[in-house]
Order: sequence, then structure tokens, then C-alpha cells
Amino acid sequence: MRNLKNKTLLITGGTGSFGSKLTEYILKKKIPVKKIIIFSRDEDKQYRMKSVFKSKLLEYRLGDVRDLETMKGCFKYVDYVFHAAALKHVPSCEFFPLEATKTNILGTENVLNLAEESNITKVILLSTDKACYPINTMGCTKMLMEKLMHARARFSNKTTICTVRYGNVMFSRGSVLPLFFQQIIEGKDLTVTDKKMTRFLMSLTSAIELVMHAINNGKNGDLFIHKAKSAYIYDLAKACLFITNSKNKIKIIGIRAGEKISETLATEKELSNSEDMGNFWRIKPVNDTSEEKYYYKGEKKNNLKPYNSSMINKEHIKSICKIILQNQEYKKFKSK
Repeated sequence: MRNLKNKTLLITGGTGSFGSKLTEYILKKKIPVKKIIIFSRDEDKQYRMKSVFKSKLLEYRLGDVRDLETMKGCFKYVDYVFHAAALKHVPSCEFFPLEATKTNILGTENVLNLAEESNITKVILLSTDKACYPINTMGCTKMLMEKLMHARARFSNKTTICTVRYGNVMFSRGSVLPLFFQQIIEGKDLTVTDKKMTRFLMSLTSAIELVMHAINNGKNGDLFIHKAKSAYIYDLAKACLFITNSKNKIKIIGIRAGEKISETLATEKELSNSEDMGNFWRIKPVNDTSEEKYYYKGEKKNNLKPYNSSMINKEHIKSICKIILQNQEYKKFKSK
């Protein structure tokens, strides 16, 4: 991880699932960074994070990405920015779409403005599969965040701006696995919305690997995607019951507002402009942004299919059990 040697890092939303895992990764791997600035608005999470990571490399800053003035001091002498701050809870974003817009779009604009003013080397924005064919406010704001990245990257000279897009991160805040295990502990039915519902499975470690890949390989306007596995949520629930040897039942409750039966990590259009990098795809920025392309010039339709959680081989229950058991976050959850 030579790119991070003696560098100062800023993680917005640094006390969340991603920020905590990235910090843990850097400290465990003993990557010789100069400093890690944890920027977040939650003082309680900062207090808890301090008690876990007793390292002099960490500096905590309290504030909100919506507040440009508060953020200014955080960008001095920073080399890399990981922008993870976001409103991610689908119902909350649906009920308060303007709040989601302020954080996910205008907050990102603040980060990019300060990054360019401060000559930051590289900014990595964190996006989600919900940005593909979005049907809810959270996905729409993340989609617009990606559009903002592409627009800004065209004119950014000193600062490289790129994005990573990932699917359902297991054991992250608001994901289904913590819910299932909590329901098992409380002796409740495991609630599944639909037997046909599928989701990508991605560990927090894989999310970190994706970000590190972007740090090492990202160019202006790049979008990186990890080739994740997928599973039926119903099978995921059955795997949780098998692992814990529980007799709880599974209850089908119906699809909730703002949900899809399956999620898409890459559209057919994006894949037609992609580079296969083994475990990753690099979606290249579209360089032709002339008005002719948008108003007059047509394009030939490609025969590619989107990378959708229902279209790739879904993991069987035994494989799902193995994935869960190997996940470090499960081990932490089990020890509670």
C-alpha cells in the first residue's frame, strides 16, 4: 500500500461501518500513514471509536458535510479523502428527501470544492447499487452524486476524483444480517419481504479492497465495481437459522415501499464502456460530452445484460453459511 505511506487521510462519516473498518484495516496492516482524520457528526460514535482504536494516528473532528465552514479546517495537509458520509436509510430518505439531498448531493459538492481548493491528491466517493435504475430517494441522490463526480472530474486537474459502487455490505448499519440474528436472539420470526428477492453479498473487507483498488488504480472519472456474489434473501435467512441451530420461523411480509426484487451493480451501458480488472470492473468516464451526442447522434444498441443480482449464479445455502462464518463481523456479533 505504497500510495498511503506517510500520507494524511480524511474519512468523512468516519465513525460508520466503512470508516471503522477502513481504520481497523490500516492499523492492523500497519500501513505507515501519517494521520487519519475521522470526521463525523456523531459524538457518541466518536467516543466509542476512541475506546476501540487507541492510536495516536487518529484525529477526531466533529461536524457535518453540509457545513462548508466547519469542514475547511479538516482539509489542510490532507492527501486522500474517503467520502463515506451519507444518509443511507431508505425510509428516512423517502420521508425527508430534502435532507437526503442536502447530505448526499450538496454535502458531496462541499467535499469536492474543498478537495480541489486544497489540492487533495485523490478523492474516493462511496456509492451503492441503488444508484443503478434508482426507484427510491436514497438511490436517486447517490445516482446524482455519481453524475456530480463525472461532471467535476472533467475539469479537475490536480485532484483525481473517482467512485466505488458496491452492493449490500454484510453486517453494515441497516443491513439484513444483524436484523436476522437479532430476531433469532429474541425468538422472533425472521422477516423476509419476498422469496424471489435477491441481493449481492459483500463483506466489509471486500468493500475495503475495492476502495484500495481505486486508490491504486483510479483515474479521473473512474467508477469501480467489485464482482460480488449474490443470494436469495430467503436462503440467507435459512442459512442464519442453520448456523445458529434455531427453530425460528421465516415470515414473508411483502415488498416494502422503495424496494426492488433485485439490485443492479452495473448497467449494460456501463459494461459496454468497462475494463475487466479481474475481481473488479473499471467503468471508464465518457469522454465524448459534446452536445451532438445528446441531441442529434444516435448509438447502436449493445447485446450486453446488466450485472444484476438475479441474473448471476446465486449462492446455495451451504455456501452462504460459509461466507457468513468467515466474515469477521459475524465473529464480533457472535461474541456479544
